[in-house]
Amino acid sequence: MEKLKIYVGSDSLGETGDSVLRAALSQFNTSNYEICRYPHMKEVKDINIVLEEMKKDENPIFIYTLVKKELVDYIKEYEKSNNIKTLDLLSSVIDALSDGLGMSPSYESGVIRRLDDEYFSRIEAIEFAVKYDDGKDPRGFKDADLVLIGVSRTSKTPLSMYLANKGVKVANLPLVMGMEPAEEIFQIPKNKIIGLTNSPENLNQIREERLKSLGLTNSSSYASLEKILEELEFADVIMKKVGCPIIDVSNKAIEETSEIIITLLKKMKSN
Repeated sequence: MEKLKIYVGSDSLGETGDSVLRAALSQFNTSNYEICRYPHMKEVKDINIVLEEMKKDENPIFIYTLVKKELVDYIKEYEKSNNIKTLDLLSSVIDALSDGLGMSPSYESGVIRRLDDEYFSRIEAIEFAVKYDDGKDPRGFKDADLVLIGVSRTSKTPLSMYLANKGVKVANLPLVMGMEPAEEIFQIPKNKIIGLTNSPENLNQIREERLKSLGLTNSSSYASLEKILEELEFADVIMKKVGCPIIDVSNKAIEETSEIIITLLKKMKSN
């Protein structure tokens, strides 16, 4: 018996049709078939390439995942007047969902692929934020979409993780008084750096709470208002030297600061 030719067509990569086909084929103890995959079928001419190829085979099967109704209708009309078997994997499901949800589908191809890409982009950004948190490895700054700098307790890490969930690769660097910052922040474009600051009073309160949570007394210089003022002045000098914008996070939610940062990034990239 001649090998069964199975054609898989898609307006994207064809992974959905291929997966369903292989799941079905696993129910048959045979290798007497050949799969021919045709991705990126966007127009009737792309469909015709497959249909013409199928004429050379005996009892071919055409399995497709297409969202454009005009392409699906074209294949179904062709099937009526030609001896081919076709299987539309999406239309009946889309129609049923449209009835159940009470809304019309977008009929936009490649959406699931974009969603997958967005998911993996977020995962990559989260892993990046963890790897380059708290100045662990300044060499990664050149690969970052954004580098946040500021003194301790200016929300650098929470902002890095929040932005990572939006697919932004963020590194951050604490500015410690008396220590020269990593030279990498002077080597990357200033439109990739944003400075964070806070009011002395807020930092004093936040740091005192931090000391309490660690079981330490608030007599430590870490929470001293005088020390905080010195740190903020030191950080301000560095930020001005870098030439980056500075955001005061005082009394701002992470979400609010994040939106300000995203707006700034877009503006800086367009300049």
